[in-house]
Order: sequence, then C-alpha cells, then structure tokens
Amino acid sequence: MLTGICHCGAAHWTLKGDPGPITACNCTLCRRYGTLWAYDFVDERIRVVGPIKSYKRAGKAEPTLEILFCPTCACVLAWRGLRPAGRTRIAVNVRLAPPEAVADLPIDHFDGLETYDDLPRDGRCVRDMWF
Repeated sequence: MLTGICHCGAAHWTLKGDPGPITACNCTLCRRYGTLWAYDFVDERIRVVGPIKSYKRAGKAEPTLEILFCPTCACVLAWRGLRPAGRTRIAVNVRLAPPEAVADLPIDHFDGLETYDDLPRDGRCVRDMWF
C-alpha cells in the first residue's frame, strides 16, 4: 500500500495494490502544481483522509473535476471527478509519497493542454522526473 502525506501531516491518501503507470499531464493545472498522478476510484483502492478543501477550475461553467488540497499547508493531495457514472474517478499525487516507494514506477505522458491524447512512453520513471 502506498501512502502520501501533506507537508503538515494533517491529511493523507492511501492507494492499495499496484498503482500502475503514473501520469504526467501538461495541462495548465498539473503543470503549475507539478503533480504526478495514480488513478482509481473513490473509496475503492484510494482513500483520502483528513481535512481537505477543494478547488474547481475557474472559467469553466461545468468543471469535470476538483483539486483536493490540505487547508493548512496547501499540498495538492488529489483530484476527484465531478461527473460520476456510478463510480467516482480519483487520482492521487504521488509526489506526496516517499520517493523510494514510487521511484521506479513508469511515467505515462498525457497532453492535457492541447490534444487530450496519451503520448508515447519514453522510458522515464518517477525518479527521472523527480530527483
């Protein structure tokens, strides 16, 4: 099980099982936050615990997701989908996990800025984008 903890320790997330490849997205939010995402569904393999606040993207009449962050230290914990179709999609920010726990996970690149396409893998893993 992976755990990611905010800077002040008030909030954390857990992810049970293999997180699979981690996503690096270049959209305006992910780029600014510097996040790397692991995905599943709310209260299935992923749980977010502790006090959280949310941010819904400004300028969108009907945002599709919200960013979850610690109200004390402002660390970005996760994003959560706002249009569930039975199950609610969620992604946790693996940059909050211990580096040794996620260093070897492969990176998938996603063009969230222009094309909304998955980009070809380039062989990099979390270690290559972090350390």
